[in-house]
Amino acid sequence: MDVYILDLLAIGILLLFVTLGSGLITRLPLSYALIYLLVGIFLSPYGLNLIQLRPEAEFLERLTEFVILISLFSCGLKMNRPLKTWAWNSTIRLIGLLMPITIFAVAAIAHFSLGFGWGAAILLGAILAPTDPVLASEVQISDPNDKDELRFGLTSEGGLNDALAFPFVYFGLYWLKDDNWQNWFVQWVAIDVVWAIAAGFIMGIIVARAVVWLDKQAQQRVTVDSLMEDFVVLSMILITYSLTELVNGYGFLAVFVAGVVAQKTYRDPEKRFSQLEFAETLEKLLEVGTILLLGSLLRIDPILRFLPQSLLVAGVLIFLIRPIGAWISTIGENYSPLRRLLFGWFGIRGVGSLYYLAYALGSGLKGDIGEQIAWITFITVVVSVILHGITSTPLMNRYDRHLERRKQRAIAAKSEAA
Repeated sequence: MDVYILDLLAIGILLLFVTLGSGLITRLPLSYALIYLLVGIFLSPYGLNLIQLRPEAEFLERLTEFVILISLFSCGLKMNRPLKTWAWNSTIRLIGLLMPITIFAVAAIAHFSLGFGWGAAILLGAILAPTDPVLASEVQISDPNDKDELRFGLTSEGGLNDALAFPFVYFGLYWLKDDNWQNWFVQWVAIDVVWAIAAGFIMGIIVARAVVWLDKQAQQRVTVDSLMEDFVVLSMILITYSLTELVNGYGFLAVFVAGVVAQKTYRDPEKRFSQLEFAETLEKLLEVGTILLLGSLLRIDPILRFLPQSLLVAGVLIFLIRPIGAWISTIGENYSPLRRLLFGWFGIRGVGSLYYLAYALGSGLKGDIGEQIAWITFITVVVSVILHGITSTPLMNRYDRHLERRKQRAIAAKSEAA
């Protein structure tokens, strides 16, 4: 029997199961990503052997790239704060402090404990540093009117750090190719840090405003098919990303910025909700394929070979580096201890790390060090999917109860004062 037909049958059954059971799944200590991962393993050669695809690095890079683009734009649409420094304070702390702490702490572990050279160590840190905007939907803003600081911080962090990890990916790749950093450091700062970040912000603003203007002009002059209208989202994402990449800017950053600018430029809540619904639908469909593929890629021999060092990196990253780094990064903020702990726990790794790994493999990372970094990344993502998939629902439920109690106490105190 044709394996392809059986694959379609299995995916169809999976989609039916997660759709009809979504009400139950959201109440269980179980994430969709964890379900997809387990099904992917079940369909791999160690199970039914229905997924026999072994993609090249380029295919994995393009697939994860597209998933992240959709997710980043979705994150941008969810941003509900004014574009003022004070409103984005938690984001600035998580990106400006926590992310560098994570990169260099992981690099130190890889260098001193695993014997990596500094170039490979920093590359591994950059690959694992970004929290994931795709798999973290359970802990991110689901309603654009949600003003909660934890959800806002995690959503905006997921939107920005996938873009801003790129300078350190380049840094690690440059160092691997030439350990005499004086030969390329100035170029790295000028092009890969200053220019690429600035171009990402500028292109995100310009393209989003241009597309919104064209959309509004078209709506005034002709009737746009309602079934086709949401494809403006896809066009904005693709145009923004491609034009930004053409000028050597960070396309991921530009797409996130475009999402922020688009929802503020339209000034139409209905348009915003419609676009967000369309983007999230695409994101969830692509997430299914990506995590199924990850599950099918896992192999026992390399997992056993790299398991000790992978568990060391994953364990230190998840249980020490992220929590301690988040605690340090939020010093001085009026956050409850529970909120600070959750900022530290929900450093979910996923599709973003897979993309940067695939990009590095396609940009010269190879040999034993390439295989080592690849399997450390795969195993870390799997560990994150399992741990965070099991804990996200109960912890967020506890957090919501905590917020409700604080709200009730505030109301009671206000009543007494009156």
